[in-house]
Amino acid sequence: MTDSATERLAQVYGARSDQERRSAYAAWANDYESDLANFGYLLPGVAAALAARHVAIGDGTILDAGCGTGLVGQLLSLVGFGPIVGVDLSEDMLAEAGKKGVYDELRMMRLGDELDFPDDGFAAILCVGTLTPGHAGPETIEELLRIVRPGGRIIFSLRADEGIDPGYGEIIEHLQFDGRWRHVESSPAFPGMPGKSVEILHRIHVYSK
Repeated sequence: MTDSATERLAQVYGARSDQERRSAYAAWANDYESDLANFGYLLPGVAAALAARHVAIGDGTILDAGCGTGLVGQLLSLVGFGPIVGVDLSEDMLAEAGKKGVYDELRMMRLGDELDFPDDGFAAILCVGTLTPGHAGPETIEELLRIVRPGGRIIFSLRADEGIDPGYGEIIEHLQFDGRWRHVESSPAFPGMPGKSVEILHRIHVYSK
């Protein structure tokens, strides 16, 4: 792990506007995957494993929400999922994702806004490493629920330590209380980037509409 990789990560999560985030990701896109490999980034692998457990291959289109350079989409494709659609805020990250050749469609969208997809369209949605302050806020969850079909799965990561924003838990509980989705499974807490000097714990959650 290098100081430059840690600096890039800090710039991305310290960005105060969409333009700052786009600029930070544009500067990081070429080195993003090698830096995350040095961090020991585990979230995509755990999320893909849970997708393989809870989503039937061939059941319909999968959305990779906040796809970045396509780490999650690549893993999903390797185990047989498809079609796969990816969306991300960064044009440069989408360009890297496109090089993998696993996405049927890649579109630039901002999570937290209304997404340009019809209701009930996706068999499953994965949102990995993105539901965090400064990226996709709690309001994102309800919009993802709108575009997954009844019975479809939403698989997402959240911090599982004192750094978690309470707004995510509040909307998760609200949607469950209203009967709009149900909890299927959550992983144990684990360090999402065990190669970093500061340990940040995550869980991957699975909910069904």
